[in-house]
Amino acid sequence: MPFRALSLICFSRRSSYIGAIMAETVFVADIGANKLSAAVLDRDGKVLARRTEALDFSATQAPVKQIARIADELSNGKPRFCAAGIAVAGLVRCDGTVCAGQVPGWDKVPLARLLQAKLGIPIFVVSDRNAAVLGETWRGAGRGRNNVVVLTVGASVGAGIVCGGRLLRGAHDLSGAAGWMAVSESDGFEVRKFGGLEAFASEPAIVRAAKNAVQTGLGGELAEFEPDAFTAEDVAELARRGNAICMQIYRRAGKLLGLAVANLISLFDPDVVVFGGSLASASDLFWDDLTHTALARCFPMSARLARIRISGLGEDANLHGAGYLAWQGANAAASPPASYEDPHQVSATKVKKRPTARVHAAAR
Repeated sequence: MPFRALSLICFSRRSSYIGAIMAETVFVADIGANKLSAAVLDRDGKVLARRTEALDFSATQAPVKQIARIADELSNGKPRFCAAGIAVAGLVRCDGTVCAGQVPGWDKVPLARLLQAKLGIPIFVVSDRNAAVLGETWRGAGRGRNNVVVLTVGASVGAGIVCGGRLLRGAHDLSGAAGWMAVSESDGFEVRKFGGLEAFASEPAIVRAAKNAVQTGLGGELAEFEPDAFTAEDVAELARRGNAICMQIYRRAGKLLGLAVANLISLFDPDVVVFGGSLASASDLFWDDLTHTALARCFPMSARLARIRISGLGEDANLHGAGYLAWQGANAAASPPASYEDPHQVSATKVKKRPTARVHAAAR
């Protein structure tokens, strides 16, 4: 995996760094739109402890302090973690700097350095969409594959891409902005603000479509909800009860997502496309439309070879991806120069055991 865009913080005091790599667990966190999930993982990706809290928005530094506190609590007095992996819903630059609009003041925040100062271990920061594909490739629906695309759909739409065993980040760390794929000729405020796909096939898009139906008198049971209170889950529940408008809303979203998957298959020739994110919980309402559209509209030879799967990890995909990143980074730093392996490479098997050789401090 290309760790060049993910910050490996090295230490001037080797003794403390050697102490860190002697630990047999990593700390991971997933900073979402409004919640913070954290866990402790072993080398096999087993979750040994976990915590979920509402994200602290009280100050710019509040989430940093919140992560440090949870890491301390989950360590339970045991030796320090060998590294930490942090997934963020936002833009992550090559030096571990983060731009995350959901957190006030998080415009070019040096998250990796701030957390390293708090935790005293190597910190690796990754965007949520790239964390998802790393997690699915390591322990999920893409396990054992070297060409995997994960399309995550929820409050927003993004894609993580592993191609030829390497995480694709792009020239400016901007790859995977799948919400901006053009899947129709529609234009307007939402399309220009959110992107052609995200404007019509995300959870907020589902809610907007339902509200429009209510305003035009076609919402049926939706009219019983407060206009600003119902959610995409409410729309899904009514669709499962047979509400024709709600069923139509989800089927339309499924067809548009199918066009997006067709584009991803044709462009990247993956072994598997994994569909994840919170909208996957309603996949029963649009899965046939998504898969049929995708396979009918992608490159015909690829249609016979590619597989489309629902996430095998669910909400834990980002945590596992952050964990994989932390383990690979710690192993790369602990390898002697003679046996140093490219840390950019994504292993489709498992995290290697910690070498006993001396520390090799490698940066990006």
